[in-house]
Amino acid sequence: MSLDRTDLSFVLQRTALFSTLTPEEIRLLAARALDKHFTKGELLFSEGERCNGLHVIASGRVRIFKTSLGGREQILAVNTSGETVAELPVFDGGPYPASAMALDDVEIVFISQQIFQTFCMEYPQVALKVLAVVGSRLRRLVDIIEELSFTTIRERLISALLRMAESQGVTTSRGVEFQLPGSHQELASQLGTVRELVSRNLMRLQAEGLLEVDARQIVVKNLKGLRASLQQTSA
Repeated sequence: MSLDRTDLSFVLQRTALFSTLTPEEIRLLAARALDKHFTKGELLFSEGERCNGLHVIASGRVRIFKTSLGGREQILAVNTSGETVAELPVFDGGPYPASAMALDDVEIVFISQQIFQTFCMEYPQVALKVLAVVGSRLRRLVDIIEELSFTTIRERLISALLRMAESQGVTTSRGVEFQLPGSHQELASQLGTVRELVSRNLMRLQAEGLLEVDARQIVVKNLKGLRASLQQTSA
């Protein structure tokens, strides 16, 4: 089902870039926007493709990734409802620096490059918001580079597990339980490695009594021990 203009306005209003605009300004922008749909697994755009506009996620999840010449993927981010995709190339006129794929059926509010640039000239506070978002993403990319350059796969895996345990874990009699958001292959793509090494390190952590692993279901049996293991590995 397509979004009407009221729905488009609602999506834009809850997006960080446009949260400071008045209802009338949001309405004017929504009148210039388009409603787009992508099915699970469909590309929104490919790395190197000419940028034609800003994507605002109305529903679903979008994976942002780069692909090596050998075909290996490095996931840069997973963006969700209310977030924007590809802000920088809308301004610099360059191609998309990475690819974007729908992880679910995704609905997008699309604003063309020309319309968005004109709107930012009319409302400079939006341009300032874009700088803040781009700055935040740059910091995240620097963190990714640091992790890939200076940490082992085990360290990256434990760090990811600790983040998930703290953000979405549920404490039970067995430990802290949560589900991986994707397959071991997707986790490997986030960590800059291959599925076999992720699975092997998960099994090692299980053998050490720190985890229970059942496909995507994870139980951290010893949260303090897992943190201590990271510190020992980093030392």
